[in-house]
Amino acid sequence: MSAKQDGVEKVVIIGSGPAGWTAAIYAARANLEPVCVIGVPAANPAPVLPGGQLMLTTEVENYPGFPDGVTGPEMMDKFQKQAERFGTRVISDDVVSCDFTKRPFTLTTASGSTITAHAVIIATGATANWLGLPNELRLAQMGGGVSACAVCDGALPVFRNQPLAVVGGGDTAMEEASYLTKFASKVYVIHRRDSFRASKAMQERILNAPNAEVLWNKAVTDVIGTERIEAVELEDTVTKAKSRLDVRGLFIAIGHSPATKFLKGTGIEFDESGYVRLRHRNSYTNVEGVFAAGDVADSTYRQAITAAGMGCQAAIDCERWLAGQGVH
Repeated sequence: MSAKQDGVEKVVIIGSGPAGWTAAIYAARANLEPVCVIGVPAANPAPVLPGGQLMLTTEVENYPGFPDGVTGPEMMDKFQKQAERFGTRVISDDVVSCDFTKRPFTLTTASGSTITAHAVIIATGATANWLGLPNELRLAQMGGGVSACAVCDGALPVFRNQPLAVVGGGDTAMEEASYLTKFASKVYVIHRRDSFRASKAMQERILNAPNAEVLWNKAVTDVIGTERIEAVELEDTVTKAKSRLDVRGLFIAIGHSPATKFLKGTGIEFDESGYVRLRHRNSYTNVEGVFAAGDVADSTYRQAITAAGMGCQAAIDCERWLAGQGVH
């Protein structure tokens, strides 16, 4: 059965980050003629972009195969070209709702069109929670020293032996700050309360680090810098007093939100953090014929390479499932 004999696509991939494009590459090479719905930039202001969070990453140095590093947008462009080389069809639109109650599945896009599919791979990723300051997002987009991933960016030369700041008080913030202490001259942990939410063990890593300092009851109210970050403006949450902290990097660690709004009411199961719940060690969701890959189903690693690996898994699982349904 071909995708067009019955007017139904074999597989539709929603998302265009490392997971989505890798799934597309594997699905295309398996002759599944995948359709990749990549989103629309105008409808997705930063940090949600076609191409995922890597579109906000200027230098990627930890992805194998790029010994001299590569920019996030360049990497995603290469992924897309590779997927298209094998026949992936690309739709620049946003999926706003899905009907998984009957097969074939029906997807509705923001432009009002509908797509029917025998199988769907969800690879919409997760977006970092930002403070919402205008200069924060501007500098993040231009690689100006603001980031939402210390593990991704913290080891870059521009941050080494420099004073850096981390915003947050949970386990993620402690992990980010602990990682940065390996490279920074000083790591400031900025927290709006007088105690951390993080586990005691994670707190102790920072409280005992010789080059880390916690700034309690402080909120970042402005990010200062034109081409690169120069400082942050702080407000004391108790006294409301303003102060300036000179730093050369700012890492926002106040959590991530999986891009799953369009899945509400579809019957897809989520874990306690709102990420798509997968079966053990594979990409199957609780809905037969619907698979998930990448950060939309991964609250732990959130790396380009793990997302790509999950995209591979999803395509292989999908191919095998379709074969069992008689769709080749």
